[in-house]
Amino acid sequence: MGDFSKINSSSTESFNKQKQLIKQLLSGKSIKCDVCGKPLHALLPANPKKDPIGHIRCDKGCTDIELEMD
Repeated sequence: MGDFSKINSSSTESFNKQKQLIKQLLSGKSIKCDVCGKPLHALLPANPKKDPIGHIRCDKGCTDIELEMD
């Protein structure tokens, strides 16, 4: 059986980084894409009951984080 501690640690770090990015962006802070440097924006569904998926993206699509809305 392999050692999954490095994979788990990397996944946890990535999750926490995305969570912090989402929190900052939704609080109004301007965040730029790590890849292209363009600003990120939140695309939230008008009716989360019918369309529960939102996104955080840059214009080029380098960053595309899918958000599940409750």
